[in-house]
Amino acid sequence: MTLDNIRGEIDKIDAQLLPLFLKRMDCAKKVAEVKKEKGLPVLNEKREQQILDGIAGKAGEYSGEARIFYSNILAMSRGIQYRMLGGGAALRRAVKKAPCEPPKAEKVACLGCKGSFSHEALLCLYPKAKPLFFRDFPAIFEAVAGGFADLGILPVENSSAGSVGEVYDLILKYRFSILGALSLPVYHCLASSEDSIGKIGTVYSHPQALRQCAGFLKKHGLKTEPFSSTAEAAEYAKKPGIGAVCSLRAAKERGLHVLAENIQDVSGNRTRFIVIGKQMCLPNDANKISLCFALPHRTGTLYAALAHFSAAGLNLTKIESRPIPGKNFEYDFYLDFAGNIHDEHTLDLLCALSDELPRFSFLGNYNENL
Repeated sequence: MTLDNIRGEIDKIDAQLLPLFLKRMDCAKKVAEVKKEKGLPVLNEKREQQILDGIAGKAGEYSGEARIFYSNILAMSRGIQYRMLGGGAALRRAVKKAPCEPPKAEKVACLGCKGSFSHEALLCLYPKAKPLFFRDFPAIFEAVAGGFADLGILPVENSSAGSVGEVYDLILKYRFSILGALSLPVYHCLASSEDSIGKIGTVYSHPQALRQCAGFLKKHGLKTEPFSSTAEAAEYAKKPGIGAVCSLRAAKERGLHVLAENIQDVSGNRTRFIVIGKQMCLPNDANKISLCFALPHRTGTLYAALAHFSAAGLNLTKIESRPIPGKNFEYDFYLDFAGNIHDEHTLDLLCALSDELPRFSFLGNYNENL
């Protein structure tokens, strides 16, 4: 057979499959009506497992592929049922009540001190706000929790050094709303009160900054020590024999010698910052959604959850897993994806997930400035 002959055969098979698929989805609607009448839950794990095991047993060499195929069908069937039964009632109420206008930003908490990269992000997003500086990430969350700060700005990932795990742990602990995001170019310099690299004994900076410049520092044989922030490291570098990896702004404000510029190992280095707050805000033109959830102990549950996004045509941009405190080898998953919760289909998807997945939290729908 030629390739055209085989493709023609595939087209005939697909023409038969589509009507059967539509009938299968119509049956899902009928199932929803019965479940509504009898007060039954949408998810029936035992029946779904029986279906998948039976299909895999009959599919021979394609048992794995058949299981994936039918898992998707079952997930879409549940999605229809959740939509018909008005699933996710609590999330729907929260979305309906949430304001479109952003909360006040008179006092905004960030890491470090004047001249830190977090401070630069703050100036980009809230130039009129009063910055409140803290030495660690937990203090920023506590400032927001206690109402001392209206909002907090935190780095969550860097294009070369990866995710800031401690921040994701705190996001999952506090579950504040995410109100905005900013991707900021990061250009590191080596600064010191000394006038040459050879006079520096140790270089201090935030661990993320040290990782981003590891190649340069190793090349010059420089010993490194972690510090609370890049800007505070610059302040410490006023001492003899000390160097700091920091921003040009931080170095110049402290009168340090800039011994080398753009020392990051990867060109185009960027850090992504998020804005957290206690009050949810859902702008009509928001373009990024964040949420988190855990997974039940069933085979293929992560794949099944992610399949919902694929079926809805939504683009996942971030997935992060973090251990759940006090649980052995159990994890929360954090997701970012492009979308707007005011879209009916997107809201239906999130409502279905909120009913089905343990520890589900909708964290926000916001604009990301790239």
